[in-house]
Amino acid sequence: MQVRVVFSGRSYDAAKSLPGSLALPDGAAVDEALRVLAELMPEGRSLPKSCLVAVCGAHLGTVGSHRAHVLRDGDELVLIAPVAGG
Repeated sequence: MQVRVVFSGRSYDAAKSLPGSLALPDGAAVDEALRVLAELMPEGRSLPKSCLVAVCGAHLGTVGSHRAHVLRDGDELVLIAPVAGG
């Protein structure tokens, strides 16, 4: 199955080299997608544990602590790293 991946926020620069979609086995969960993305991150970089995770608009938590969710073909996985400022 194909899952679209969208990155925004503070880690966007590290994510520029990552694919905009992932090919995952049917029945794969968010944890599997995050594992694959972590392996593809540039050396020495990682997704912040505070990065928000959403699938098709439903907030699941953060990279460090999120609800289990099985992905489906065509889902959109959104990762939003918090940004500081005012």
